[in-house]
Amino acid sequence: MSEHIHKSHNKSLLLYHLVCPIKYRRSVLSDEVEKSLIDVCKSISSRYEIHFVEIGADANHVHFLIQSVPMISAKSIAQTVKSTTAKELFRLHPEVKQRLWGGNFWASGYYVNTVGQYANEDVILKYIQNQGEGKRNYKQLHKTQLSLAFG
Repeated sequence: MSEHIHKSHNKSLLLYHLVCPIKYRRSVLSDEVEKSLIDVCKSISSRYEIHFVEIGADANHVHFLIQSVPMISAKSIAQTVKSTTAKELFRLHPEVKQRLWGGNFWASGYYVNTVGQYANEDVILKYIQNQGEGKRNYKQLHKTQLSLAFG
């Protein structure tokens, strides 16, 4: 299980599921390439506050379970992971670059989702709705009010 990350003024536990498809949906992940991918991810962890909890490879895409800090957006995490791994995998495995013409290891898109360790959306919704001392001091905003405010 992931641990909370403690900073001087905050404590967080942010987990992301990032899925990156390989360009042209090519199957280029040999055992050697997968080992290199893990090594590159370890290097990313040592340079950035991006920690890889789990990495899983399918024939043509890779799943990452990543923990990070609030100062780094999901988009920045995806960009860092994709650009660094692509550059290093091409450098370490030129045969892969030959199979993926055009100079890109990853497809242009990705999938990212937050992962809740303690609760899902329904549990958090009920928790928020039940705040306040006997509900006397708690003003509940409803989705219709929120959609108008942030619409």
